[in-house]
Amino acid sequence: MTAKPAVLVTRKLPDAVTARAAASYDARLNEADTQFGPDEIVAMARGCEAILCTSIEKFPAQVLARLPDSVRALATFSVGLEHIDLEAAKARGLIVTNTPDVLTDSTADITFLLLLAAARRAYEGERMLRQDAWRGWTPTQLLGVHVSGKRLGILGMGRIGRAVARRARGFDMEIHYHNRSRLPAELEQGAIYHETPEDLLKISQFLALNAPATPETERFLNTQRIALLPDGAIVVNTARGTLVDDEALQGALKSGKLAAAGLDVFEGEPRIHAGYRSLDNVFILPHLGSATLETRNAMGFKCCDNLDAVFAGREPPDRVV
Repeated sequence: MTAKPAVLVTRKLPDAVTARAAASYDARLNEADTQFGPDEIVAMARGCEAILCTSIEKFPAQVLARLPDSVRALATFSVGLEHIDLEAAKARGLIVTNTPDVLTDSTADITFLLLLAAARRAYEGERMLRQDAWRGWTPTQLLGVHVSGKRLGILGMGRIGRAVARRARGFDMEIHYHNRSRLPAELEQGAIYHETPEDLLKISQFLALNAPATPETERFLNTQRIALLPDGAIVVNTARGTLVDDEALQGALKSGKLAAAGLDVFEGEPRIHAGYRSLDNVFILPHLGSATLETRNAMGFKCCDNLDAVFAGREPPDRVV
């Protein structure tokens, strides 16, 4: 009987994914679900042909260089790739795969949850009930911002951005967007393109950040760009925390320049900027964008599909390097 290929699985995954990995490979599992540091990953990867990692583990050039020679593939349980030095991986001859397509709808759902919760002051309302502070309905209690019919600006009109737009049309929102390149008409579906992100900001009563993390988008939403937004705008971020200058956003929420914000991602997470905790007009979630059982299963199965292809000598369907 041919020995199963050894695969290091860096985090605890959904049961169905774990079962498949255990059946197909000599899976080295992280049952305690602790976060491995670089030294632990290098040590535990000895004898492994692949690593099934997540976006939490970092693989800069110096870590990739230390991986055992036996490791020939890195399957990341994510769409994002900023935790992996792709050039160094390519130079080492390492195959890298990701999990596109399957988390589009779940992330777009969270985007709209944040948008509605921020606009309608959901955090304040829930807290009022949990603290037994509600004294009954009044005509001016927790007045929020109407969503239907408003202008939604989407920064980054990839799969997730377009899925957000589909949901927004159900609320009769007017869709505007900026992307690195303009979409074909059949993908725009009536959305209005803006040549520059600054032009988009000027008309965005709601702003959804759906752009990837790149050097160009780092701290994109800073004091100068927030000033371009209409007074009372609402900002939602389900992309990456690095897109936002935290102190600039908090300052705008405190001053009233922005009515509210909804955030699912943070720079330096899980250690978020402490200022968010004391703001009533920000609705925050702990990176739940893809957190449905169906989506996380699909992500794990994609990782396994890619590794199956590698071990069979086929081209992985989601290869990026």
